[in-house]
Amino acid sequence: MTDQTYPTRLETPVPLETKSGHSASDLTDAFDEFMTSFEAFKDANDERLQALETRMTSDPLTDEKVNRINTALDEQKRAMDHLILKAGRPARAGGDRPWSPALAEHKTAFERYVRSGSEQGLHQLEEKALSAGSDPDGGYLVPDEVETEIGRRLTTLSPIRAISSVRQVSSSVYKKPFATTGPATGWVAETAVRPQTATPTLAELQFPVMELYAMPAATSTLLDDSAVNIDQWIADEVQIAFAEQEGEAFVKGDGVNKPRGFLDYTTVDESGWSWGNIGTIATGADGDFASSSPSDVLIDTIYALKAGYRQNGNWVMNRSTQAAVRKLKDADGNYLWQPPAQAGGQASLMNFPLVEAEDMPDIASDATAIAFGDFRRGYLIIDRLGVRILRDPYSSKPYVLFYTTKRVGGGVQDFDAIKLVKFGTS
Repeated sequence: MTDQTYPTRLETPVPLETKSGHSASDLTDAFDEFMTSFEAFKDANDERLQALETRMTSDPLTDEKVNRINTALDEQKRAMDHLILKAGRPARAGGDRPWSPALAEHKTAFERYVRSGSEQGLHQLEEKALSAGSDPDGGYLVPDEVETEIGRRLTTLSPIRAISSVRQVSSSVYKKPFATTGPATGWVAETAVRPQTATPTLAELQFPVMELYAMPAATSTLLDDSAVNIDQWIADEVQIAFAEQEGEAFVKGDGVNKPRGFLDYTTVDESGWSWGNIGTIATGADGDFASSSPSDVLIDTIYALKAGYRQNGNWVMNRSTQAAVRKLKDADGNYLWQPPAQAGGQASLMNFPLVEAEDMPDIASDATAIAFGDFRRGYLIIDRLGVRILRDPYSSKPYVLFYTTKRVGGGVQDFDAIKLVKFGTS
């Protein structure tokens, strides 16, 4: 393995005080508690492994202790993630954001529409702008700063979005050509006749965008309250719904009215890999790591990627799988899983960042529970310009519903950039 150290994704210090009431000391305390638990976990797991080596069986009490601390580590990491998310929320809109008359006019008209249902201002603005994000089904575009804020939060909450390529389009389908065969090349002398090269064969990948929606509800009291920041409220309400839905689709979506996840593509053993398929590396045991040298499959997976992809590699798995990986050691007795170097950092596995995606499958027979690859080159997310809102005060009186839509697509763009660990014999 390489000695290269990979930086954590969050390297700036957490703000000392946030509007949610959490302080830097809260996060520091949580991180210290997490590190203490990890040291206790290593001691307990070392005791378990020693018992297996000397007595060929482990003490049930020790097994229970290891599992209990392992579960506590997951809960503490979840609590730290929550604190980091709270700390990262911005202050109220305004401040040093760039201002222009057009943006201010749109923002004012949008707030009037959300609070009272007045459509005239927004209708005139969108007619004048001839917006690329126009939608024949109705509704109005949210201000640019609200769309940007929703996108920023989705990057924080949606693990696959955070590591993939994201491209904005104004059409319903993004088409990407690629060469299946390159032109013929060769060496020739300086004065030799250059033979004609073959014409490359091109194929095309298509990424249609699908509609993702959320429908937050508000009371008339909330809408009448001028102290309520409408932009912030909308971003808060839709972020979780959008993140959960698209996060699942990017992993295992079937491409029917949703993006196609990387686990939905045909998988083949890495030895017989071909374009259009995702290569797999088997653990050698049905529904488990191999009993002998269990970490070898992880090394094989890393080096199944070409060097150009490997240097930007990320592990992707859920918390349950991470708990199993956390027990593994290398030949020198060092734990392969390492905790974050600082509060707000990222755990690593064999020096590569580890991303938690709860939509990844658990370890089971023939399950592809671990992915490794350069997702920025391997997976493409398509965002169509514009987040739209349709105000509905009639369907659920006395509440006002806000039908919020965003159009998203996704799929694998480079089949050589992602590999899967298969918990099976072949």
